[in-house]
Amino acid sequence: MKGYAGKILRVDLTSGRVRTEPVDAALARDYIGGRGFAARIIFDEVKDADPLGPDNKLVLAAGPLSGVFLPAGAKATFAAKSPATGIYGDANIGGHLAAEMKYAGYDAIVFEGAAPEPVYLYIDDAEVDLRPADYLWGQGTVTAEQSLKAQLGDEFQIAAIGPAGENRVYFACIGHDIGRQAGRTGVGAVMGSKKLKAIAIRGTGSVEVADLEAVRRIGREMILKLNGDPGLQVWHDYGLTSVATWSNSIGALPTRNYQSGYFESAEGIGHAAMKERIFLSTKACFGCPMACGKFTEVKERGIRVEGPEYETIALIGSNCGFDRIEDVAYLNQVCDELGLDTISAGNAIAFAIECYQNGVISAGDTGGLELRFGDADAFASLAGLIARREGIGDVLANGVRHAATVFGGGTARYAIQVKGLEWSGYEARGAPAMMLAYATCDIGASHNRAWAITHDIAAGRDLLEGKAEKVIELQHIRPLFDLLGACRLQWVEMGLDLKYYADIYPAVTGVDASWDDLLTCSERVFNLTRLYAQRELPGFGRSFDYPPARFMEEPVPTGETKGKLVTREQIDWLLDRFYELRGWDRDGHPKPETLRRLRLP
Repeated sequence: MKGYAGKILRVDLTSGRVRTEPVDAALARDYIGGRGFAARIIFDEVKDADPLGPDNKLVLAAGPLSGVFLPAGAKATFAAKSPATGIYGDANIGGHLAAEMKYAGYDAIVFEGAAPEPVYLYIDDAEVDLRPADYLWGQGTVTAEQSLKAQLGDEFQIAAIGPAGENRVYFACIGHDIGRQAGRTGVGAVMGSKKLKAIAIRGTGSVEVADLEAVRRIGREMILKLNGDPGLQVWHDYGLTSVATWSNSIGALPTRNYQSGYFESAEGIGHAAMKERIFLSTKACFGCPMACGKFTEVKERGIRVEGPEYETIALIGSNCGFDRIEDVAYLNQVCDELGLDTISAGNAIAFAIECYQNGVISAGDTGGLELRFGDADAFASLAGLIARREGIGDVLANGVRHAATVFGGGTARYAIQVKGLEWSGYEARGAPAMMLAYATCDIGASHNRAWAITHDIAAGRDLLEGKAEKVIELQHIRPLFDLLGACRLQWVEMGLDLKYYADIYPAVTGVDASWDDLLTCSERVFNLTRLYAQRELPGFGRSFDYPPARFMEEPVPTGETKGKLVTREQIDWLLDRFYELRGWDRDGHPKPETLRRLRLP
């Protein structure tokens, strides 16, 4: 099989045994790789499992473009049954892990069971071993990675969890490459539940492609196109921090727990502030000319960190009331070392602050901490409590949906989530398509599957017609990159023609597949994860596809979208249209004819 390493590695953490199996040609044909492989494995093998029990499985999977010298074949997927949502969950990660895994000879690694004591997985080409990790347990993600690199050598690519993963925080992430994160859905908690501290991989092989000359030609065209784009310099200078200024200007920047989409002090946490006050250097993932990563330094705190990028600026910055980029970078570093997803951590702490301000919780509940927007030391203290599951941190560690049920007092209105996953960095009361994208995302409130807000602006913010169609189109295109193992930013932000990906897939794999065939594979995976949710959560359906009450009932108070909201009636209209177009019934269940067309169980 060209484009694939050809093997899946199975690691039984309970017994310590490892084995390999060949990649099934039908699996590659129908699910491509990456998130597709992970979703199918979870669907087939994880049934009625406690997400934090030994019957859950953690999958790390690359795609056929991972490790191929294209811009940028750097992506891998971590997936499991999510402790945050109880359904399928995944998190995408860049850096160099995917390429290294394929060079070592594996398209995917499946972790089963749970180790009796902390271990890390050691892979050096065909040499695979589980090694004791007691001495690493308790270390932060960055510290653990540095420890392993000092021990094994810089050639090894490391993925590790921090204290949050060890303590099974529902939004614990997996860190890699001193700043890359598989952040969403609690995959770090699943890794911690298995007593798996880290993964260390070195590979000296290569990826065999079907048509080397075609891959060289197309890859060269893609790189020349990107390098010749005048917008490339913006990415070299600012990376994703430039999105914050734009987001605020359109009324989409989360502010003080999504009470607004406009932050009056956005200039202090934007791209210019980053570049002028804390910038150190630029960093790229494997094979990427965009180099959107930024290393920064906060001298007053004595820290260096990769970031903050947009989602961290949005959820820790404006959403928690911080107007200094130095504070956001510092708290980015705090969360990275603890192993907390900055999106969910920012949500959870903003939620707690709003509860505190409204008298639902008090200093007696917080261990004496006074919670207010814009207090960096209080944020860092509360993040530590969450990571260690101490005091009120133990409640918040299970996410805002759970915390609202504990706190009561109407706090469900402050819990900005869908399906148990905290909302990411776009306030969408002035963007019906974006609202629908969040509501129907298969893993919960993530922008990853369909970033539709620019369509809302171009087509008209108040228009409903055509919005469901656009969301479905994007829900097939954007996640396809996660199947292929490539970064989508070259298309989304630089306008790289999708035709390149239609051409490069057969050149790499030798599979005669059209662009429509690839989109059908992406549609198949989207429906498969929906089936998984129906099977694992009794009663799963339409009621899980609504945005938070705040977004349907409270108009935006300030900024470009002042007065906007998307009503319950409008959401119902959009859902009806969305379900009809997807071939689902009125409760959001795929119809038998849809399953037959997609060859699904």
